[in-house]
Amino acid sequence: MNKNMKIIISAVLAIFVLIVFGLAFDIGRKDDTEPINFNECVQKGYPIQETFPRQCRTPEGKSFIENGGDTNAKFDKSDLIKVDAPLSNEIIKSPLIILGKARGFWFFEGSFPIKLFDDDNNEIVSGTARAEGEWMTTEFAPFKAELKFEKPSVKTGKLILKKDNPSGLPENDDEFIIPVKFE
Repeated sequence: MNKNMKIIISAVLAIFVLIVFGLAFDIGRKDDTEPINFNECVQKGYPIQETFPRQCRTPEGKSFIENGGDTNAKFDKSDLIKVDAPLSNEIIKSPLIILGKARGFWFFEGSFPIKLFDDDNNEIVSGTARAEGEWMTTEFAPFKAELKFEKPSVKTGKLILKKDNPSGLPENDDEFIIPVKFE
């Protein structure tokens, strides 16, 4: 081998060794990037709040909601309706008491519809939540509902609290969905 060939081979080997060390160092390095969605937040091991929808919060205080991006996403209804019972994925049985508070415009004539479905999308029961106190306000008003139902054959379902919409216009529709488990 001539001298030029030895220099080229040595240079290629040196570059190869540098690349291998660079990759090895990069693999062992901690990922300091901030998460940009709920799944990345969970993968980084940040705490999950068992709200509905679930939220993950970084140590810097940034929150991400499941299936929705950041807390300003359309899935976050906490500025419209808040449910104290039942909680997300709670085991429920009949009679089911639903408690919470909603903005006055969620009601019509002091009430709004509630429906319980199984995971096969069969309606189990429907009912009405009633305001407990003044509802003609833009502030939160407490509500209560009771649903009596036969235990379904499936294990899970969803409770849907619908904004009352007497206009029937789709742009005025809204709902809050809570996943539930049956006893």
